[in-house]
Amino acid sequence: MLQHSTDPQLDRVFLALADSTRRAMIEQLSGGPRSISELAAPYDVTLTAIGQHVLALETAGLVKSEKVGRVRTVTLEPKALARAERWLVTHQKRWAQRLDRLGDLLAEDDDDDASATKTKSPKK
Repeated sequence: MLQHSTDPQLDRVFLALADSTRRAMIEQLSGGPRSISELAAPYDVTLTAIGQHVLALETAGLVKSEKVGRVRTVTLEPKALARAERWLVTHQKRWAQRLDRLGDLLAEDDDDDASATKTKSPKK
C-alpha cells in the first residue's frame, strides 16, 4: 500500500525547485553568496522578479538573505537541499528494490519458458 506522509516544508522545497530559474539560482549560490544584482545578471527580468524568486527560495528554507545598506546578499542554506536529497534517495532505493524483484521474477519466468521448450518433443 502506498504511504503518504505530509511534510509541508518538503513540499515547499520541491515547489521552489520546480522552477528552472530558481534551480539556476541555487546553482549560482553553490559557488558562494551573491547579491540580488549578481543573481539577476544572467536573466532578462526585473530585480523585482528576482526578488520574488528569492522569496520563494527563502520560504522553502533553501536560502537566506540579509540586507546591508542597499545591498541584499543571498546565501544558500544546504539543510533544506539535504532534506530533499534524503527523500529522493529513500524513494530511489525503494524503486530500485522493486525493479530488482521484478527483474528476478521475469528471469524466473524466462527460465521456466526455456525449460518447457526443451522438454517438448518435436512433432513428426
